[in-house]
Amino acid sequence: MATKLSFRFYELPLRHPFTISRYTVTIQKTVIVSISDGTYSGYGEATVNPYYHSTVERLTETLSRIQSAIDFNSGLHPKSMWEIVKPLVGEDYFGLCAVDMAYWDFYAKKHGLTVRHFFSDISLATPLTSFTIAIDTIEVMQQKILEMPWPIYKIKLGTGQDIEIVEKLRSVTDAVFRVDANAAWTVHQTIDYAKILKTLNVEFIEQPLKANDFEGMKKVKERCVLPVIADESCQREADVEWCCEWFDGINIKLMKCGGITPALRMIETARKKGALIMAGCMTESTVGISGLVQIAPLLDYLDADGALLLASDIADGVTFNFGQINYPGRSGTGAVLR
Repeated sequence: MATKLSFRFYELPLRHPFTISRYTVTIQKTVIVSISDGTYSGYGEATVNPYYHSTVERLTETLSRIQSAIDFNSGLHPKSMWEIVKPLVGEDYFGLCAVDMAYWDFYAKKHGLTVRHFFSDISLATPLTSFTIAIDTIEVMQQKILEMPWPIYKIKLGTGQDIEIVEKLRSVTDAVFRVDANAAWTVHQTIDYAKILKTLNVEFIEQPLKANDFEGMKKVKERCVLPVIADESCQREADVEWCCEWFDGINIKLMKCGGITPALRMIETARKKGALIMAGCMTESTVGISGLVQIAPLLDYLDADGALLLASDIADGVTFNFGQINYPGRSGTGAVLR
């Protein structure tokens, strides 16, 4: 039977409204890509995200083009397949990610192995995932923590009361905090806030300044008392070199860089630069999260809570026990659609 690519869009309702400094989401649209030969099926995912120009229309156009142009019967290694698919997607890295993840899953299943077997020591310990507390009233943010006891929380900031938020959240938990300003702070805010946040057991700050504020990041790097991790500034492989110079580490998101294949190259480059390495997620289903955690053995930090934020999921696969990854006993990424 011929190996075929198919795709389907879903709407994923969230457990709570998810608010960051730029927008609020209550329902996350996402696309699931399947590559199947009738015996083995591999799955990948990409979310709709207007900030990164990922729309239903764009994803449909990209995936339809790949569907008609690529022969997935070839047995090529996923790294080689990525090079063939990449010229067809233009700047649609989200669509590229979904196909790359699906093909890694398909390829690994055909070989009877997990995806992570191909590039990491699967006996290595993996970092705990954080759980995200999105912007809301302080009382609701406190309640979210009480509802979900967790060892590490990522706190979304970018409001007029950021320090008060962290202080009030600290009053209800002793867990480690990481804060993410989503590019909403100034240089002076970052430097001044960091001194206070350090006393509140905040581990690091994620993306305090606008993505292209290179001069600002130079000043922050020189004077900030907490490590600073690049997120919006670090989207593609080409961003890694300069981000390692002006940040202490990088946050890799598969959808922004184009999948597992380029993420592996980004990790290799960042390791050579001595940078801290984190991987993060979107508000995606267990399909995407199961793909993401395949690179977990290679990371220092992990933010893989996307499916935990959903009111209902569309897949089974990786689960988490108080932050610890529980890999399913299946080949590929381990994700199966319900």
